Amino acid sequence: MGAIGLAGLIAKLALPALLVWGWLSGELGPRALTVFALLGFVVWFGLPRVSGGESFVTSALALIDVALVLAVFKREIRIG
Repeated sequence: MGAIGLAGLIAKLALPALLVWGWLSGELGPRALTVFALLGFVVWFGLPRVSGGESFVTSALALIDVALVLAVFKREIRIG
């Protein structure tokens, strides 16, 4: 598994984890939770069905994950 495969795995694991965290912490209301879950579902399962779309799944999921981090934690998360 290369770097892109690892990034895809992280993006796919982070999406449900952030959705559950946002729901349990009360930071995501029902509408936001539904919107993020539907976006994630469409990107994860729908985008590969479009011609050439499979190459954009990791990037699209990463963007949704970034938006979820900002919505759930209400700030930027510093890594270093």
